[in-house]
Amino acid sequence: MNNLIILPILIPFIIGTILILFAKHHTIQRVISGITAIGMLILSIYIAVFVYQNGITVLELGNWQAPFGIVLVADMFATMMVILCSIVGVVCLFFAFQTISSEREKFFFYPFYFFLLAGVNGAFLTGDLFNLFVFFEVMLISSYVLIVMGGTKYQLRESFKYVAINVFASILFIVGVAYIYAVTGTLNLAQIAERVAEIEQTGVLNVIAVLFFVVFAMKGGLFPLYFWLPRSYYGPPAAIAALFGGLLTKVGIYAIIRSFTLIFTHDPGFTHYLIVTIAGFTMIFGVLGAVSQFDFKRILSYHIISQVGYMVMGLGIYSTLAVAGAIYYIAHHIIVKSALFLFAGATQKITGTTDLKKMGGLLKTHPYLAWMFFISAISLAGIPPLSGFFSKFPIILAGFEEGNYVIAAVALAVGLLTLFSMMKIFIYAFWGEQKHTEEQANIKVGKLLLPIVPLVALTIVLGFAAEPIFVYSLQVAEQILDPSIYIESVLKE
Repeated sequence: MNNLIILPILIPFIIGTILILFAKHHTIQRVISGITAIGMLILSIYIAVFVYQNGITVLELGNWQAPFGIVLVADMFATMMVILCSIVGVVCLFFAFQTISSEREKFFFYPFYFFLLAGVNGAFLTGDLFNLFVFFEVMLISSYVLIVMGGTKYQLRESFKYVAINVFASILFIVGVAYIYAVTGTLNLAQIAERVAEIEQTGVLNVIAVLFFVVFAMKGGLFPLYFWLPRSYYGPPAAIAALFGGLLTKVGIYAIIRSFTLIFTHDPGFTHYLIVTIAGFTMIFGVLGAVSQFDFKRILSYHIISQVGYMVMGLGIYSTLAVAGAIYYIAHHIIVKSALFLFAGATQKITGTTDLKKMGGLLKTHPYLAWMFFISAISLAGIPPLSGFFSKFPIILAGFEEGNYVIAAVALAVGLLTLFSMMKIFIYAFWGEQKHTEEQANIKVGKLLLPIVPLVALTIVLGFAAEPIFVYSLQVAEQILDPSIYIESVLKE
C-alpha cells in the first residue's frame, strides 16, 4: 500500500511525457488527459481514506531508511491537499478542452499541465527539504511555460516579473537549505524538526526561519512580496488563471504551515507573531487593491492576496481552533477561487472583455451563469450558510479567544470589503442594462458551465456539511500541531 503514495507524482509525470509524443494529435491528447485526471482524483481520494483509517503512511524510496534516503510522507494534511489539487486539475482541464486554442494545444499545453500537477503533488507529499525545492522547481518551470503560452505582448511582459521573482525566491530557498543543513546536518524534515528541538530555536535558527518564511511568502503572495501576482494572473487564459489562482499560491502557504508547525515551533512569540502581523497587512493591502479595480479578473487576482492572509492568520494565532479554521479555509478558497476565475472566462467569452464598465445585463441573457457566480461570490465573502462563512468563523473566533483583537477586527473588515468588491462585479457585469449585442447574447455557455458546477456544488456542501468537515479539519490540525506524530512515523522511533 505504501507504494501508492508515489502515484500522484509518478502518473502525471509519465502521462505528461507520453503526451509529448502526441503533440499534433489534439483528440488523443484530450482523451488521455481526461481519463488520467479523473483517475488521479479517484486515486487521491482512496489514498486519503487509507491514511485517515491507518495513520501517516511513509514510503522510503529505494528502501533507504530515513533519514538517509528520500521519503514521501502522506499525512491527513498532505492527502487533503492532493485531493484538492486533483479536483482543480480535473475541472480546469475540462474547461480548457473548450477554451484553449489549437495554437496553444500544439505547443505542449497538456504535457506541461501534467508536469505542473506532478510538481504540486510532490511538494505536498515529500518529507525531504531538498526535494521540496526540486518539486517547487518542477511546478514553477511548468508554470513558466503555461503562463507565456500564447505569447501576447502583455503576457510576455508580466510573466517576466513572475519568472524573475520566483527565480530570486528559488535562490533564497537553496541558500536556506544550505543554512539548515549546516546547522542540523540533515535535510529530512522529521530529523530537522528533531534536531531543532534539541539545540533550541534561538539566534541563527530564527534567522533561518525568517529566511524560509520570506521564500514561501514570495511564492504564496504575502505582503509585501505580492506585487507580481495580480498582473501575472491576469494575462493567461481562464483555465490557466484558475489553475494558478486555485493551486500555486497554496503550495507556498502549505510549505509555511508545514514548516511552522513541524520545525520552527519553539519560539512562537517571535515567529508566529511575525506571521500574524504579515497576515494582517496581506489582507488589508490585498482587499484594497481589489476594491480599487474595475476589471473582473484583476479583482479576483487581488483577492487571492487578501484571502491567503486568512490562511496564515490562522497559523499565526497558533491554536488548534485557528489552524483547523485555516485548513478549512484553504479547501474553501481553492474551490471557490478556481470557480470564480472560470466564471470570468465564461463571461469574457460572451462579452469579449473583462472590463466591468463595458459589461452589463448578463443576468437577463445568461441567468444560470449569473446565479452560479453569485453563489460563489457570496461564499468568497463569507456569507452563511456557504463554506466561506464556516471557514472564516473559527479563525476569527480563535483570534478573539487568544486576545488577538486587532487581527480579528481586520479580518472582519476585510470580509465586508470583499463582499463590496464581489457585489461590484455582480452589479456591473450581471445587473443593469444589457451592454453586449444580441449576437453576443445568443452565445451559449452551457458546456462551459458544466465543469464549474461541481465547484459550486462543493462550496454549498462544504457549508451545509460544516460540522463533519470541521471535525476533519480539527483532526488534521491536531495531527500537524503535534510534531512528534510526524517524527515518529518517519524515523520509526
